[in-house]
Amino acid sequence: MANGFLTTHVLDTARGCPAAGIKIELFKLSGISHRKIATAVTNADGRTDTPILPADKFELGTYELVFFAGDYLRAAGLVEAEPLFLDQVPIRFGMSEDDHYHVPLLLSPYGMSTYRGS
Repeated sequence: MANGFLTTHVLDTARGCPAAGIKIELFKLSGISHRKIATAVTNADGRTDTPILPADKFELGTYELVFFAGDYLRAAGLVEAEPLFLDQVPIRFGMSEDDHYHVPLLLSPYGMSTYRGS
C-alpha cells in the first residue's frame, strides 16, 4: 500500500486570509493525455476537507492542479477588469517518491506562487 498522498490549500495574500470556496481539479498527465482524477473545493481554512489525492489512489507521476481562482477573485471584489490577469491557475508538478506532497497556492489578483510544502 502506498504511503504517499497529495494535499493543497490556497491563501489569499491580498487580504491575508485563507481562500474559501475555490474549486480545484487534479489531473494525471501521461504524454499529451490529461485525465481528471479529482475535484474539490476549499473550505473556510483554504484547504480541501480530505487529501485531493489520498494514499489509496496515489501513484508516482506528473500531475496538474488547476485552481479556479478567477471565480474567487470576482466574488471577493478583488478584480474589476476582464479578462482577469489570473483566472484558471495551473500548477504542473511531478511526484517521484512515495511520500506526502503538499502543493499550496499563494494568490493575489496579480500574482501567485507555489512551493512544495510540508
